[in-house]
Amino acid sequence: MTKLKIKSGDTVRVIAGDHKGQEGKVHKVLMAKNKAIVEGVNMISKHEKPSASNPQGGIVKKEAPIHISNLSLLDKDGNTTRVGYKVEGDKKVRFSKKSNEVI
Repeated sequence: MTKLKIKSGDTVRVIAGDHKGQEGKVHKVLMAKNKAIVEGVNMISKHEKPSASNPQGGIVKKEAPIHISNLSLLDKDGNTTRVGYKVEGDKKVRFSKKSNEVI
């Protein structure tokens, strides 16, 4: 398993595929599959059977996972950037390779 440079809570932009240019916040990262669920991106319609929690059932819109390689992290200025790691003191921190600022 590899170390992913995108974490939940990050703001990302889709840089490839059908949803290119869309932005959103990462809800969840699926480490085993190298995918992430991004708010408002890659929406699908899922047919759900009636259950105790959803007595009506029907068609529900929800986000599907999107591959990490199609996402790019946004820095404070809203520009896409690559992510690097460096050690500051005794902590390992992520930093923006464009602006060289700690994320």
